[in-house]
Amino acid sequence: MAFSFSIEKGGAIGPRAGEVFTPHGTFKTPAFVPVGTKATVKGVLPKDLKDLAGAEVALGNTYHLFLQPGEDVVAEAGGLHSFMGWDGPLFTDSGGYQVFSLGVGYGKSVSKFSASTVFPESDAPAVFDPELATQHGKLAIVDDDGVSFTSHLDGTLFRFTPERSVEIQHKLGADIFFAFDEFRKPDDPRAEQIEAMRRTYEWAQRSLSAHRQNVAAGMKQAIFGIVQGGRYTDLRTKSAKEIGDLAFDGYGIGGTFSKADLGDALSAATLPLPPEKPRHLLGIGEPEDIFEGVAHGMDSFDCTIPTRLGRTGVIYTARGKVNILNEKYIRDFSPLDPETGGYASETFTKGYLAHLFRAKEMLGGQIATLHNLYFFTKLLKDIRNSILEDKFDVFREEFLARYVAH
Repeated sequence: MAFSFSIEKGGAIGPRAGEVFTPHGTFKTPAFVPVGTKATVKGVLPKDLKDLAGAEVALGNTYHLFLQPGEDVVAEAGGLHSFMGWDGPLFTDSGGYQVFSLGVGYGKSVSKFSASTVFPESDAPAVFDPELATQHGKLAIVDDDGVSFTSHLDGTLFRFTPERSVEIQHKLGADIFFAFDEFRKPDDPRAEQIEAMRRTYEWAQRSLSAHRQNVAAGMKQAIFGIVQGGRYTDLRTKSAKEIGDLAFDGYGIGGTFSKADLGDALSAATLPLPPEKPRHLLGIGEPEDIFEGVAHGMDSFDCTIPTRLGRTGVIYTARGKVNILNEKYIRDFSPLDPETGGYASETFTKGYLAHLFRAKEMLGGQIATLHNLYFFTKLLKDIRNSILEDKFDVFREEFLARYVAH
């Protein structure tokens, strides 16, 4: 199979730097993986995603591509790479997070962190995108075989099983895809987390079996299993041992966390996994969380926050997040973030971006998104270099001292 992972620095625990090899090229780790939900990173051309944002890899969403335009259409177009004009490595998720969090958790503010997590006050708008609130119907019913759910487009009832999720992802043709799992809300009781973990393990076995039966797909696509267990370290360890014993090509750490306990949960989820295989932290991507993930051996991260916040006028800087809609930026003609740099920051000013958002010009969201993506891809490249130079802890402390002080 044309997939492999090599570790340049580090090992089973702690920060590590490596490289993932796929049929569509390689990407260096630790890596930030921009999310292209519907075969597009919103507002960013694939060429700009690579050349201006610095991305080496991207991720598509199985649930949304299944609903629109449908996996058969994507397959007829030559696969997801050809369909979206992206020639680099691609992930697809299994659709499980969308089915469960936006179905069972519909209208309940489901996120990757627990409701008890306290976030510092900020003048930036809340992380809320009205589009996300209507991305799923209000029904998702789970049983041991799979999950039935309604489409947010027309209310049609569909059903995902592990085998169906794998079939869809085979047709999409991403280099790396995830086994179907059951996602649980942050505040679900321990007993329900255990039940979800059991199903996730059984579905992992079925997903792996379905993938191995398709010899052609197995030659060009890698499958990752997903570790669950919520905020409970003992459940994380048990799940990691079970999933780690299966012959996956890599592993995703899924589910929900408490910010205060993220490190402990990651340690419990990482230690039992085969150290020679890559680990991906699903759906978490704030800078402080990325540092915590890298410190516990994570190799890649995906998150919608940089692009979602960019569309609302929030940009990331080395000194923290900036809400460009604040009045003080109307006559601020300084670069977006001189410390981070990049095309967007070197070309446009805060004042210009403030004007675009106030005038409701679509270019504003495009520039902010492009800048935020560059911020994250550069951050991960800087983290990688710090690991190679044995300076990760120093870099982490210096970066977060500036970033949090804002």
